[in-house]
Amino acid sequence: MAEILAPDGAWTFDGDTLRIVPGGDKSVHELRKVLGELAIPLAAIAGVSFEPSRKGGSLQLRLRSGADPLTDVVSGRLLGAADPYRLAIPKERIGAAEYLVDEVRTGLTLEQVPSGPSAALLLPGPAVPVSASAGDGSVSFDGDRVHLEWTLFAKTAKQTAGPQTIPLSDLAGVEWAPQSGIGYGRLRFHLKGGEPVRPPEEDPRSLSWGVQRYGGLTALVAAAVFARLPREAEAPPALPPAAPDDREALLRRVAELENQDALVRRLGELGRLHRSGVLTDEEFRSAKQVLLRGLGVAGG
Repeated sequence: MAEILAPDGAWTFDGDTLRIVPGGDKSVHELRKVLGELAIPLAAIAGVSFEPSRKGGSLQLRLRSGADPLTDVVSGRLLGAADPYRLAIPKERIGAAEYLVDEVRTGLTLEQVPSGPSAALLLPGPAVPVSASAGDGSVSFDGDRVHLEWTLFAKTAKQTAGPQTIPLSDLAGVEWAPQSGIGYGRLRFHLKGGEPVRPPEEDPRSLSWGVQRYGGLTALVAAAVFARLPREAEAPPALPPAAPDDREALLRRVAELENQDALVRRLGELGRLHRSGVLTDEEFRSAKQVLLRGLGVAGG
C-alpha cells in the first residue's frame, strides 16, 4: 500500500486501484470537490510522474485515451488546480510522492498495462444529475435529457429560441473548451443530422462564457453526457498467421516470455516481502531496480 496525504488531497494505491480524494482546504478547486472521490483502476492508467518545483512539486496522473470520459472531453485543457489528476506536494512529502510513483509504475509493469487507447470506458464519469451555470445560461443533465436556460446576458438568438431540452438519443456529440484569450469558452451539444455552425454565443445548443476560465462545473456536465453517449466497438486488429519457417523465431520468443514471467513473479515476491516488513524501503527499491533492468524497464 502506497499513500500520500497533502493539504491538496490524498492518493492511495493498493496495487489494483488508485484512489484520489480531494482535500477540504479552501484552495482546492470547486470542480475537484464536486467530482469527489475517484477510484482509478490500474488498467486505465497510462503513466504517472512527480514534477519537482521550488516549493515541493506535484504528482501528475495520465489516463489512457478512451478510458475516462472527463479526460477525453477536456482533451488536456483542464489545468493547474482544476485538474483532478494532479496533486500539489509540499517539500516534506516528496519522498512519499516518489514512492507512490514507483509503486504505480511497478504495477503497470507487472500487469503489462498498455499505454495506448482503451477500447471501452473504465471510469463511469461524473454522477447525475449534474448542473452548471456560466456566462449566458445554465445547463443540467439528468442522465436522459440535457436542459439549457438563458440569463439576461444571452444574445437575442438564444432568447428568441427559448429554453432547450435535448434528449440524449438526439445527441451526436458534446464539445467543451475553456475561455482563452478573447475567445469564448463553450459547452456545445451536437445534434444528429447536423446543424449550421454558429458562434457559441449565438448557438441555442451551446452555453458560452467570456470571463470564467472553465465555466464553473461545465466540464463535469460535458463528461457526464459524453460517458452516456453510445460508443462504437472497435475490433482489435487480427494477427497475421505465422509462416512455417518462423518456428525458430517463435520458440525464441516463447523462451523470452518465460524469462519475463519468472522476473514478474520475482517482483511480486519482493512486493510481498516489502509489505510484510521483511525488506526495508531501501532494500526493496534496490532489489526491484535490478529486476526491472532484467525486464528492460527503467525504474524510477
